[in-house]
Order: sequence, then structure tokens, then C-alpha cells
Amino acid sequence: MTTPVGNPVGNTTGTPAPAPASNTSALTSDFETFLKMLTAQARNQDPLEPLDSSEYAAQLAQFSMVEQQVQTNNMLANLVNQLGASDMTELAGWVGMDVRALAPAHFSGAPVTVSPTVHNTADKAYLNVRDSTGTVVERYEIPVSAQSITWDGTDDAGASYPSGLYTFSVESHKDGTMIADDPVATYNRVTEAQIQDGDIILTLAGGQVIQSSVVTAVRAGS
Repeated sequence: MTTPVGNPVGNTTGTPAPAPASNTSALTSDFETFLKMLTAQARNQDPLEPLDSSEYAAQLAQFSMVEQQVQTNNMLANLVNQLGASDMTELAGWVGMDVRALAPAHFSGAPVTVSPTVHNTADKAYLNVRDSTGTVVERYEIPVSAQSITWDGTDDAGASYPSGLYTFSVESHKDGTMIADDPVATYNRVTEAQIQDGDIILTLAGGQVIQSSVVTAVRAGS
């Protein structure tokens, strides 16, 4: 059986697992060693045979390049750490939320919220509920609107349907003829979020796996 509910306010979001920070200890050690050698060379040179100016200038240029490389690596390491923390925060934000997508809904006794899309010329609409085998277990007339409704998972006698995955579609009719049969988006709880190949992958309460890019609305888990 179905019950109309208020329209949800949706948000979409819709990046790669934190990369390890670059290890610059070896380069930093080489830089410090080079600096000590250059200082010792300048301090201990023979006053009667000073270091050739062009060679000294080349060493100073090399010193400058090494210093810049160390600073660049440190900046990159800090940037990677910041991006990694941002990614983890984004992933954690998905877990426990209810997301709306064109995916089977997991029914475990609690009502399921569905978001039907009725054809704009229809004068009647019906909600079809199918179990995991594709068998239609219920068919109800619903309002000709985009208003979200809830399916309580009970038959006409009040008995609850078995737990499992259910899919929904809306038949749009006009003048007694079906003009469309469209799949319906449902809300599911997110139990896990991870990054694969640059995409955020969400695992839902019933084991369904979807990409975050197909999510059309998010709401706080109830």
C-alpha cells in the first residue's frame, strides 16, 4: 500500500583515495650534505689559489636548484595530505545518509519512499511493485503528480512482504491507454563509500552498488 509524502529536498554531489605523502627525507639529506660541503670548501680554500669564480657560481646555482626542489616537494606533500583529508571527509559524509537513485529498494519491514515520474499528459497513473524475480506483487493507482509516496510493504490483508530487494515503475495512462512505463527512483541507506578509478562508489543497505553520479537527492538517514 502507498501513502503520499512531502517532496524531499535533494542535494547532489557527486573523487581518488588519499595518496600517500611524498617522502622527501632523502632529498633533504642530500641538500644538507651539499650545503655543508660547499661551506667547508669556501672556508678551507687556499687564499693563494682561490676557487675559480665560474665553478663557484655553478655550485651556487646547483645549491639554489636543490633548495627549490626541496621546497617544491614539501609543498606537494602538504597539498597531497590536504587533498587526502578532504577525500576522506567527503566519503564519510555519504555513510548513513539516504540517497535517491534508480536502483532497487531494500525492504526490511520499514516503509520505502519512492519518487514516481508520471507522464505530463497522463490522466491516470499506477505504481507497479516487483520482487527480485521481476514478478509484480502489487499494483496501485497513484496521484498524477511528481509527489513522493511511501510503500509500506503490506498487502491488502495487512501481511508484510518478505524482506529483500524490490523495484518500482509507474504506468502512465491517457484515455484508457498506457503511454509509458517508467522506472521509479527510491531511497536507500548508504552503508559504505569508497573511491574506485576516480569515482565515488556507494554500497547501499541491500548490497546494491551505485556510483554517486547517479544520485539525484540526499537526505539525513532516519
